[in-house]
Amino acid sequence: MTAAAQAAADTPAHGRTPRRRSVALAVISAAQLMFLLDATIVNVALPSIQRSLELDGAGLEWVVASYSIAFGGLLMLGGRAGDILGRRRMFAAGLALFTCASLLGGFASEPWLLVVCRAAQGAGAAAASPAALSLIAVTFPQGPERDRAIGWYTAVATAGGGLGLLAGGVITAWLSWRWVMLVNVPIGVVLLAVTRRVLPRTPRRSGVFDASGAVTGTLAALLLVYGLVSGSSGSSGHSGWTRPEVLAALGSAAVLLAVFVAVERRGAQPLVPLRLFADGRRAGVYAVLALTSTAMFGVFFFLTLFLSRVWGYSALRIAVVYLPLTCLLVAGARFGPRLVALVGARALVCCGLLTAAAGMAWLSRIGESGGYATGMLAPTVLVYAGLGVTGVPLTLAALADVADEDSGAASGLLTMARQIGGATGLAVLGAVVWAAAGTAGHTGTEAADAALSSGIAHGFLAAAAVTALSLLPAAVAVPGKSASGTASAGGAGGAARTGTAGRTAGAANTAVPDEG
Repeated sequence: MTAAAQAAADTPAHGRTPRRRSVALAVISAAQLMFLLDATIVNVALPSIQRSLELDGAGLEWVVASYSIAFGGLLMLGGRAGDILGRRRMFAAGLALFTCASLLGGFASEPWLLVVCRAAQGAGAAAASPAALSLIAVTFPQGPERDRAIGWYTAVATAGGGLGLLAGGVITAWLSWRWVMLVNVPIGVVLLAVTRRVLPRTPRRSGVFDASGAVTGTLAALLLVYGLVSGSSGSSGHSGWTRPEVLAALGSAAVLLAVFVAVERRGAQPLVPLRLFADGRRAGVYAVLALTSTAMFGVFFFLTLFLSRVWGYSALRIAVVYLPLTCLLVAGARFGPRLVALVGARALVCCGLLTAAAGMAWLSRIGESGGYATGMLAPTVLVYAGLGVTGVPLTLAALADVADEDSGAASGLLTMARQIGGATGLAVLGAVVWAAAGTAGHTGTEAADAALSSGIAHGFLAAAAVTALSLLPAAVAVPGKSASGTASAGGAGGAARTGTAGRTAGAANTAVPDEG
């Protein structure tokens, strides 16, 4: 590093020029977009991956779920590591791991290697993502400038999933599914090259890693998903729930979950402070987030398979199909605050969930309709519009009345609930689909396509049931209109405080000089 660059790095963050802060925001936002985009970018490429690596339906689920499990399971540990080791260091380390895993995954010739690389991508994202949000707080002074920065960051994060679907379709159609992974490499290299020049150093803090909590929690989720995927029907149509390895995986997941709770209860600096769940309403909000993520992951996954294998859509055509639906999600996030002020958080969430559940039930008849407009477009508009308006009020409710020392953990749990809920939920819906599809694992015949269509219809009905089930905790946990002002204020404060995401150690931690 040159002397000029070193001097710039040592400059207090808030004293930097607006141009340098803008470049820093671009780096942080681009990295976060890449992490969130990768949660969905492979969905449109799944049919190509299946043909190339000869994967069955359960194997395809692992390509998606492995990323979400690692991302969600290690997210809190990544935030804690950023506090102790320095956030710029963790941001760079996570970005480097993500980039290397993308490179290796792009050349994967075996299914297991692709799944491992996807998990490594998730681990890298878990290390860098909390640090990215924290770096906004130390880069931008409190006030309108920081609010604008968080607004841009949130807009990028909201668009990430939808852009992933579009990018996945374009890349798969024009290049190859391998470039869905390889496209991250040049972006990651460029971001790494400028990270040390534009992002400020942050002090390290004394403290301990809750490695036991991270290991037990992540392994519990991993074994749960493995048991659910392995126990569902394969191409033979026979269930495997009684197989010893399935029973062992599910039993071990239950034991590890109990151990995780015990570890977090007794830990001096736990990754997940259990006091956050003492308020039953907040626990209910996290339950709603997990359940709705289950439905959304399932719709993404199985609608893509249906459009490709039953209707014969190309990857590019699938991407175009998803484009207007993505706009609905972004619009829901954009106008969510106004709708909360108008009708209240509880009414908005319940109406959104009812609309989405109705759309999923309607979508279950897609194989019988034979038409795009009424069979696919109309019901998915209901699904995306309904779920789109729930994001803002659920976030506000989850962050309302959270103490400063717990704001990072509370915001981290939002992402954790979505990722882990989506991964485990995809396994549950997959069990329903493959059991109903029976012999649909064999492609190329009219009978197989009909069986797959029937299985996916059952999956959409299950997703509708899960979404309807989320109405119960939503009706109790989300504040009504009379309390929406409180929730909004708390949520806004929580959103502003997410610049300290991952800071769960509290103010008692002693800062020590950072070594870069």
